[in-house]
Amino acid sequence: MVKIIVSTFALLSINTFAIEHEVKGVIDARLISVSDDSTSYLEGGYGKYNYSTDTQLSLSQLGLQYAVKWENNVALHVVANAYLDGVNDGVGLTEAFISYKSLPNQTGWRIKSKAGIFYPKISLENIATAWSTPYTLTSSSLNNWVGEELRHSGVQISLDKLGKFTKSSHNFSLDLALFQNNDTTGAMLSWHGWTIGNRQTLLHEKLVVQPFAARESTLSAQAANSDPFLELDNRWGAHLTSNWKYSNYLTVSGGIYDNNADASIVKSGQYTWDTNFEHLGIKYNFNKQLQFLMQYMTGSTFMQSPYGDKVVENDFNNGFILLRYLQDHNQYALRVEEFEVKDLDATVGDNNNEYGKSITLSYRYRLNKRSFFHTEYNWINSSRPARWYLKQDIDLIENQFQLAFRHYF
Repeated sequence: MVKIIVSTFALLSINTFAIEHEVKGVIDARLISVSDDSTSYLEGGYGKYNYSTDTQLSLSQLGLQYAVKWENNVALHVVANAYLDGVNDGVGLTEAFISYKSLPNQTGWRIKSKAGIFYPKISLENIATAWSTPYTLTSSSLNNWVGEELRHSGVQISLDKLGKFTKSSHNFSLDLALFQNNDTTGAMLSWHGWTIGNRQTLLHEKLVVQPFAARESTLSAQAANSDPFLELDNRWGAHLTSNWKYSNYLTVSGGIYDNNADASIVKSGQYTWDTNFEHLGIKYNFNKQLQFLMQYMTGSTFMQSPYGDKVVENDFNNGFILLRYLQDHNQYALRVEEFEVKDLDATVGDNNNEYGKSITLSYRYRLNKRSFFHTEYNWINSSRPARWYLKQDIDLIENQFQLAFRHYF
């Protein structure tokens, strides 16, 4: 898919005059302290943060977002991210796609499309440069999973209705994405559960699979790492979303996701997972200072043997609410979350049950239009029986403190 995008870009560069280049970026440097005895899920542990127990300095994100736009309303978008923490360093692409946006007609209807590798239209948090969030230093557990295991490799067609052309305060959109390369979606959610952080999986990366007893028996074919952006069954998945916006006050979005995977395939240590979910989001501006944001997701994921037996089967639910208050140079944010995974299979040595709650308190001070000091406290109380496989406490309370400097350019 990346090769196709690059080839198309070269063709457009030869035949069409590029009229505008746009470069945006974000630098996020942090001091992080995780105060409890836990190992990060990124290192193969059952800790809920992307940092392990320690105090450390980190380049938490160096994001670069490039776009070139032509006169025919075609644009190329490339997003790259770098992370440097001494444990899980990485540099690479997170998105790369070509987009088209038609001019609205007299009644406000227009068509948009994109093709390539891009994020599904789910998050109401991660709306800033390079899929960062302006509200907090960490993404919610719901959107952290989106950043870890979800990416569309395919096409998306959108139909918009812009209200201003008919003097209406209502705007509507309907989006349909057809995608591949998400056959393993659900593996990490099952095997390490919900997590909180800001680490986006790079397109070339693989993820460490947690240790559990069934990996020595029933699930011994699973490789030590999961490849989140992989095609195994040559089938297309679909994601349908809709959005309604009323003036500058209210936004309501929702969608249905189905990766349409053949869950009986295993190749080179990678299983296919049949993953389906629905999601709902609401954003409401009480005034210019106070904003309310809510998202909810519910779904299921499973993989099975070649004989049709469900080896791993889980239902999952996640929801959060976020309040943000702006006062002069100050921003205050409170996020409360609840999440769970329900293990429905009978496989011995693979208990994926989980239940947890989280609270995030965040404060940001604006130095100027593009630079910010940001501090944050995260608290997670979770119960996960799989910790017993490593002789750890099933119930764990984890605390994280962060101090950051962010600069957008």
